[in-house]
Amino acid sequence: MEWAMKSVPVYDLEGNKTGEIQLSDYYFGCEINIPVMHFVVRSQLAAARRGTASTKNRSAVSGGGRKPWRQKGTGRARAGSIRSPLWRGGGTVHGPQPRDYSFKVNRKVRRLALRSALSARAVEDRVMVLEDFTFSEPKTKLAASIFRNLGVDDQVLLVLPGEDENVEKSMRNLPLVKVIRVDHLNTYDVLSSDRVVFTRASLERLQEGVQDEGSA
Repeated sequence: MEWAMKSVPVYDLEGNKTGEIQLSDYYFGCEINIPVMHFVVRSQLAAARRGTASTKNRSAVSGGGRKPWRQKGTGRARAGSIRSPLWRGGGTVHGPQPRDYSFKVNRKVRRLALRSALSARAVEDRVMVLEDFTFSEPKTKLAASIFRNLGVDDQVLLVLPGEDENVEKSMRNLPLVKVIRVDHLNTYDVLSSDRVVFTRASLERLQEGVQDEGSA
């Protein structure tokens, strides 16, 4: 199956247009499936929950092994343990217990959700491409100048082709920029950003398997 391509400009770090690159319709021009995106985002948020909330029931609370008073003749209500849920300091009834909130999502569904999210950003003209770059050392000021030169002042997801410690350290002090490697690109991060900025290499790496996907 052949996928159509469309072109977007490529910019350098000074904000100058240096050429164009093609976006595949497989990732950037598919039909947007909102229910699938919603399902996958829910799964990501669920998987991120710690699930460590825990309470003690009456059997787990220390003490209370002795009946506090005799059954009859005291004028008080019957009581078998001071750790009853009715007592202060007693056990909790049906309280939260450690659990795993995650649920399974098929790989094809995750892929469709990512394609839908990227296509939604492409329709809004919120996909940008930068020439490949790196920093000799971490420089937050230099990182900030990139987006200033591009005229970008909203929430950005910067997609890198692989690990680049200097770039990642340079970007992490910018509150509106999140850096992600292309292998970790996901639906939630795409949708939670206003603009997705690829480097040329990261975009090519994302799209290099398009023909294989189309023939599968």
